[in-house]
Amino acid sequence: MVAKLDKIFDLATKNSIFKHKSILQSNYTPDTIPHRDKEIEQIAAILAPSLKGERPSNLFVYGRTGTGKTVSVQYVRDELLKRVKDSKGLKIEYLNCKLRKVSDTEYRILAEFIKKLGAQVPATGLPTDAVYNKFIEIIDREKQLLIMVLDEIDQIIKKIPESSNFLYNLTRLNTELKNAQICLVGISNDLRFLDNLDPRVRSSLSEEEIVFQSYNALQLQDILRERTEEAFYKEAISDGVVEKCAAFAARDHGDARRALDLLRVAGEVAEREGCGKIELRHIDLANSKIERDKILDTIESEPKQFQLTLLAIMELLEKNEKIFTGDVYRAYKELCERTRTEGLTQRRVSSIISEFDMSGLINARDISRGKYGKTREIRSAIPKQIEEQAKNILIESLSL
Repeated sequence: MVAKLDKIFDLATKNSIFKHKSILQSNYTPDTIPHRDKEIEQIAAILAPSLKGERPSNLFVYGRTGTGKTVSVQYVRDELLKRVKDSKGLKIEYLNCKLRKVSDTEYRILAEFIKKLGAQVPATGLPTDAVYNKFIEIIDREKQLLIMVLDEIDQIIKKIPESSNFLYNLTRLNTELKNAQICLVGISNDLRFLDNLDPRVRSSLSEEEIVFQSYNALQLQDILRERTEEAFYKEAISDGVVEKCAAFAARDHGDARRALDLLRVAGEVAEREGCGKIELRHIDLANSKIERDKILDTIESEPKQFQLTLLAIMELLEKNEKIFTGDVYRAYKELCERTRTEGLTQRRVSSIISEFDMSGLINARDISRGKYGKTREIRSAIPKQIEEQAKNILIESLSL
């Protein structure tokens, strides 16, 4: 065993094809963002009044995953902060609303921003009104502008009961402030998110809107080539690799993040094999691995009600080849009782099933039952080799 481990560790430390792997990771902000000049200029123009201490309009940025929304907003943020003479006058704080145990309740979101502003509140225990008052007190101690960037803001709707009221309260906080001002920047992958908001929230939240269109294959190639020059050593990539990565990602709604992940994982696979360069077959291997990991990550990060619904589906399918919407709801209600969770309506659970269908976790098709109306026949789309792992994630997350 020691000899085998020595071989693994030797491969990891010798002949690396990566020069700077971090350049391919999602938290990296590049110096230039190809094919997003127009959008960056729009964001900058909307937020520019903050340099004079004026509150910009609230901004809503949306588009599909991997279209450069977050990195563009962060790029403008960094450029703004470079130009601010008095750092106390402008603060720009970022929060990803998909993070578990940070942004799954109104209380925790406010507590996280309070922490970012240098203060603390207990993780639990205070009335939400008290946390609001603490938040306002901290901001209003001095004359300043706070830009709150809420990435994946659509997750708030999924996670927080009465989320429209929460978002509305955020947009109205300026009426309670005497010295400070707040501007909201929302980022969402859900193109229909705004349609589901209360009209009063939509009008307050999205005073300005910017839509990011998906990249095409040629644009993705430009992005990959720019990153590969810094991320890999010379001649570490075989002919056709960049084009194949771009083609895979273009097929997946022009997702640049997916293209970069494919290239990075392909490089890791090649290194583990002891290859001196990434070959076309490594892209296929990386694609299969990412698909499996993406499903498991999605399942782990889903809100509790989504996890309960999915576990109900998985447990039913272990006993039955075919299941229907009504079966799922009954099993879901039983799980709610076991976990002491307040259940959703059958209509809401049905909409969650539709979201699973769209995200590829299940396959659902409409079935007519004559005078008994319509239902949906549901089958799992989770690969067999990770079903047990997926179920274990759900059981652990739900403390069953």
